[in-house]
Amino acid sequence: MKKRGGLFLKALVSFIILSIIVIVVSLYILDKINLIIGFAFLGLGIISLIFLKIFKIKINSIYPDIIFGLIDNGVLVFAAVLGGYFAGVIGAIIGGVAGNTITDGAGGLFEGRFAEKQRKKNIKTDRTALSASLGKMTGCLFGAGIGLIILWLINLI
Repeated sequence: MKKRGGLFLKALVSFIILSIIVIVVSLYILDKINLIIGFAFLGLGIISLIFLKIFKIKINSIYPDIIFGLIDNGVLVFAAVLGGYFAGVIGAIIGGVAGNTITDGAGGLFEGRFAEKQRKKNIKTDRTALSASLGKMTGCLFGAGIGLIILWLINLI
């Protein structure tokens, strides 16, 4: 029982550290040109990969979590930006909330599908609080980065 508590504590501390890094970088890029924003989130995704490496979590074991995050934030960025574009701050909030609901569902569909494929291929997925948290955060950061770069390329940000 002690070991499980230690694993959760490790997951919690990792989550807090990565969250602080994300917040600090996000605050820093608020007044930067829009192109940098997408690449900053890609950089944060790379930082989260470093966390995976530190804790010896194999990417293929958390692939479904990464897919969930990619879809979740990759599409959510569009919903929030479009809501903000058409209706200002309240539109961004509604776009974000409605978009989050839809993207969580879509992400869950694909996460489940990839998990099923992994089971069929006998790929070991030792899901823990740490691996699920870091996997989803990694996918979310890469999804946001890619989405923001696409939005910049089509001149919506």
